[in-house]
Amino acid sequence: MQSKAYKGEFGYIKYRKQVAIIRTAICFVVAVGLYVIGLIFWGSQKNILSIVAALGCLPTGWSAVNLVMMLKSGYCSDDDHAKIEAHRGGLLIHYDLVITSYETNYNINASTVLEQNICMYTADKTMDIVDCEKHIKKMIAQSGYSSYSIKIFTDIDKFCNRLDQLEKLRADRGIDPKAIEDEWVPGTVQTPAGVLLSISL
Repeated sequence: MQSKAYKGEFGYIKYRKQVAIIRTAICFVVAVGLYVIGLIFWGSQKNILSIVAALGCLPTGWSAVNLVMMLKSGYCSDDDHAKIEAHRGGLLIHYDLVITSYETNYNINASTVLEQNICMYTADKTMDIVDCEKHIKKMIAQSGYSSYSIKIFTDIDKFCNRLDQLEKLRADRGIDPKAIEDEWVPGTVQTPAGVLLSISL
């Protein structure tokens, strides 16, 4: 099994998929096992273990739904990750974000925030880019960030070129994006990058 990855880290979706598969399998085996043991021991479905097994179907169902969501989620490939890392410089990059909305989920393979620029990359060619940009703009505006530029790239090379531009801007102005995130105090308004993490699976 892949080592543990936290939200925003490369490999997060892969890790969550593995966890969902294992958890769902365990829940299913335990529920069926309890039912079969109760049936063998008492010779009837009317026993305490059958009731426990029936209750066990609830977490099994929840886990199965979570598994389906994870299986549908896209993630950053190893090749794209290597290209992005070669261009990130001192930028803070978050990987494998699945941004949720009432209507659909948006697979964002990588994102960075610098000053009033939000730059993202997706390999999902079926994603409605304009709709996703509007959704993100709406969500960050709720935290007071109304004048941010949001751009989602579907071409990895164009995304990397934009990273080069942002890295130059970061270096020229002496900005430390990681320090900005580290200085955030829980209970206060989240940073734009923090908002993106909070609206993601």
